[in-house]
Amino acid sequence: MSERPNYETMYILRPDIAEDEVETHTNKYRDLVIENGGTIIDNQQRGKRRLAYNIGKHREGVYVQLNYSGDGKQVGPLERAMRLSEDVIRYLTVKYEGQHSSLGRSTTPVAPMESSAPRQDRELVGAATAIPAASDDD
Repeated sequence: MSERPNYETMYILRPDIAEDEVETHTNKYRDLVIENGGTIIDNQQRGKRRLAYNIGKHREGVYVQLNYSGDGKQVGPLERAMRLSEDVIRYLTVKYEGQHSSLGRSTTPVAPMESSAPRQDRELVGAATAIPAASDDD
């Protein structure tokens, strides 16, 4: 594989921080990827949005999307910095082969950075625990 894989990190910042602090965090994480040998493809502030569920005491958050390519060594330091920041309330990194759909190519992620059971296994587990229906033969 000669082409470096692409990554997308979506993170949510606290809604009560100032706009210049949002810009500071965006620049900090972008620079962290570059320092670790990555190349920034796209960096977008998605704005303040209502969360699907409360995270801590927060009902809203400022969404930021960071797309970059690299050899994978950028993910650890980036996520570590986000985990230690009190302003980041949630983050997720996904690995893509090719480019992300918003950039015009691949739409299927290769593997999420956080491993979980494959979709088929989760459905089988749910099906195996189903309670059989009562029959009227008795």
